[in-house]
Amino acid sequence: MADIPLLVISENSSSERRITPSWSITQLKSKLEPVTGIPPSCQRISLKTATKETVAIEAANEDLQFLSSFPLYAYAELHISDTRPAGARINFNDTSGVEKYVMPPEEYEKKSDSVLAWKKAEKLGRFNPDAPSLEKAKLEASDFEVRSRGIEVGKRCRVGGDDSRRGEIKFVGEVKEIPGVIGAWVGVHLDEPVGKNDGCIGGTRYWGTESQLKHGVFVRPERVEVGDWPVLDDLEDMEEI
Repeated sequence: MADIPLLVISENSSSERRITPSWSITQLKSKLEPVTGIPPSCQRISLKTATKETVAIEAANEDLQFLSSFPLYAYAELHISDTRPAGARINFNDTSGVEKYVMPPEEYEKKSDSVLAWKKAEKLGRFNPDAPSLEKAKLEASDFEVRSRGIEVGKRCRVGGDDSRRGEIKFVGEVKEIPGVIGAWVGVHLDEPVGKNDGCIGGTRYWGTESQLKHGVFVRPERVEVGDWPVLDDLEDMEEI
């Protein structure tokens, strides 16, 4: 009989495998061990039929019971359960105990097929001879944005043109916890808890004290409008009822 493709599903794996109907149950279990990681003696196998019924793949004598006696069909699901106690099973998803190889920096720098080598060849990033002047220009543009908008600690503002996101500027400067961006960030304590943090980011506190409410947000200067933005009064509209 021709091989039949089945979907082999276990706790730690799921894959398509070709099954030979002339195999015995014992042969099947031995072939499933390297796929599922479950020893043959601890496997409980079930087959989902075309009618969605579940058929146990088992027999009194599994050496003499062949798979051709079960309702196999292409891409049926073959489920393999582990009968061992949870504490006796190997957690294949836990990689904490796996020794990892870390290439020494000096060896990596010698490689000709690495990302670093490509950056050097293309003169990208820090390998760009114009990088210092470009970084300086970005810093100057950021500083100009801050000055021209009148952004200073203590001033009232709104963020992103959203009238409901009003607050007070609490910080202006570089935020080392946000990599890849040159220039100043503006930390705003919003009047309402609709921010992303409480003034602390990446373990560094830039203002305030620890709070469960997220009033804080860090934005680029171009998103900040400084002005006389009073705190919104939620009860103001009640006077018109």
